[in-house]
Amino acid sequence: MERLKAIVDGAIGELAGTLSGDQTDKVAKVIEAAVIRGMLEAQHRAVDACHECSEAEQDTAHKIATAIRRKNDALIVNLSAMR
Repeated sequence: MERLKAIVDGAIGELAGTLSGDQTDKVAKVIEAAVIRGMLEAQHRAVDACHECSEAEQDTAHKIATAIRRKNDALIVNLSAMR
């Protein structure tokens, strides 16, 4: 989470002096939304890949998919707290 905040802060820092406070907040929200969309797309692909496993591996695939969802849910909560 700290790395993500550093990335957002770095991107905003590159625009220092060119944006107002409101614009800075809007850019941070746009970056946050883009990261969430990208993360969710990656999650969907990972879950789809897990479902393509053979029946014998479905239990392991289900556990992996559940772990991915939990970590992504935590990321979304943390991103929302950055606002």
